[in-house]
Amino acid sequence: MNHRIGSNAAVMRRWLDLAHRDLVRHAPVLDALNVFPVADADTGTNLAATVRAAAEAAAVIETTDVGELLALAGQAALEEARGNSGTLFSVFLTAVGRSLEGSTRLSAETARLALHAGHVRAWSVLTDPVPGTMLSVLEAAAAVPVPEDVGEGTNQQLKDFLHDVRAAALEAVPATTGQLEVLRETGTVDAGALGMLVVLDALARTVGGEDLVAEAAVQRLLDTAAASAPRPADAPHAVLGGVEVMCTVELSPLDAAELRHELSEVGSSVIMSAVTEVGEAYRWRVHVHVERPEDALAVISPRGEPVALSVTSLSEAAGAAGAEDG
Repeated sequence: MNHRIGSNAAVMRRWLDLAHRDLVRHAPVLDALNVFPVADADTGTNLAATVRAAAEAAAVIETTDVGELLALAGQAALEEARGNSGTLFSVFLTAVGRSLEGSTRLSAETARLALHAGHVRAWSVLTDPVPGTMLSVLEAAAAVPVPEDVGEGTNQQLKDFLHDVRAAALEAVPATTGQLEVLRETGTVDAGALGMLVVLDALARTVGGEDLVAEAAVQRLLDTAAASAPRPADAPHAVLGGVEVMCTVELSPLDAAELRHELSEVGSSVIMSAVTEVGEAYRWRVHVHVERPEDALAVISPRGEPVALSVTSLSEAAGAAGAEDG
């Protein structure tokens, strides 16, 4: 298939749209694989919904600046992010955009720097980052060097670079099985890692066009993962209860650091990321798993009014997935 390589703002809009459509298509597999950090069977659903928010924002942002487009789309996604996976994707996309601000097109070198920035930012917002997750795929992507056997700064170099990024992600996903105890027990790959591969594959396809060999490799991995996914009722470390609390709150950097510590003492899976600057403070998106919503709100509310608050029962999410599977 002949394809004109593109890397401008219009192409980035198409990337987010394609990533959303691919995640919707693969959401059942990703949901079935979801056993970490809790087996609530919603990684694919959460990623698809969050990337949709980014794609919808990008569609109406009028700019030719690739970085501005992706940073604003990432911020919009972060305001509506769902779950650990959606929050980390939003953080990643925002950091990628900020790295690219001032550019009207991607190059292999600017893409490399942006992927590195996204990887670093995703690690930094987690209180307890661990390998064997989406972070491992981001780390592998960030480590890919720029090809030196093609013209510097050319579209062909960018295409080859993104091909290599996809290949690195393809290797990183199966490796997650041996990096987390719960994945060794199930013999499966991490759902978030596989979801990030879907996102990076969409980027490579949007910029460089069809690559039947690479696309077949991605599909084989998805098929293998689907075949090995545990039924929700059989998943180890089944969810016994608790809730996921997400909200946005305006805080100074110092208050945000103290809140992160306090949330880590009452819950788990703490993610905090600055969305936008407001005077001398920032709007922060907060994510935490706790036994009761009151446990989180008791430490959040004294520091600032939580808005865009959502509370999701982790046990109900897992139960609903099991009912659908039965």
